[in-house]
Amino acid sequence: MKKLLFTSIIGLSLVLLAACGSDGGEDELAKLKEDGVVKVGFANEEPYAYKEGDEIKGAAVDIAEAVFKELGVDEIDPQLADFSELIPSLKANKFDVVTAGMAITPDRCKSVSFGEPEMKYGEGLIVKKGNPKNLKSYKDIADNKDIKVSVMSGATENEFLTSEGVDEKQIQSASDIPATFSAVSSGRADATTGTEMTIKMALESSDNDDLEFVESFEQPDVEGNPSYGAAAFRDDSDELRKAYNEKLKELKEDGTVAKLLEKNGFSEEMNTVESEVTAKKVCDGEY
Repeated sequence: MKKLLFTSIIGLSLVLLAACGSDGGEDELAKLKEDGVVKVGFANEEPYAYKEGDEIKGAAVDIAEAVFKELGVDEIDPQLADFSELIPSLKANKFDVVTAGMAITPDRCKSVSFGEPEMKYGEGLIVKKGNPKNLKSYKDIADNKDIKVSVMSGATENEFLTSEGVDEKQIQSASDIPATFSAVSSGRADATTGTEMTIKMALESSDNDDLEFVESFEQPDVEGNPSYGAAAFRDDSDELRKAYNEKLKELKEDGTVAKLLEKNGFSEEMNTVESEVTAKKVCDGEY
């Protein structure tokens, strides 16, 4: 009888513990409201999210600030990390959310839960001044095995390049955009690629006369292009993500998101997400 009673007590305790943990997302949002601050992970990638002096700027940051303000969280605590470390750091609880214009991809959807898309963007290519290798597409790189391309570690462009036939031996990894520029300027690489707005604006602000943006670049016909950028949450932050999405939807509908994109150099026509595109559809490979 004692054994049965003991077993029943243990079973009841486990049920109660499970019940207490089931609303972790709600508790997380309540704690953020109480603290008045949310830890946000971002990569130094203009114009999505970047650090300028002591200030955090960028389209993804502005959108996150607007959404969290609507949720009653007034302050963002910026946490800088290499792009490839954003998801691992999020999962390790170093951030509450990652908002760096990160592209939603089926593979990333296996690791994190994405909020609804906030922006869309295509690809771009930067080469030596005068484009001596006459590179206008990823296929041009694939067709010449001597060509080397520098790409930020963890970026979707790595998969885009291999999808277009570029050999992995042709791809050099770099920690950030300035490092890719340095590789091309020094001759260690013949080109670098990234999202169009990122590398174009980075080049404009770099004052580097050795490089040029390829205006005639042909967009790759690969799955995942154009990309849809969104905030990323841990899988156990479901309620926080849902609350974020609700406010994001309101800010999309009232035009706030479009204005914030335009403020950061994006085009409302080219970079605003179509209403029928959802995170689930992108995760499922429909876009």
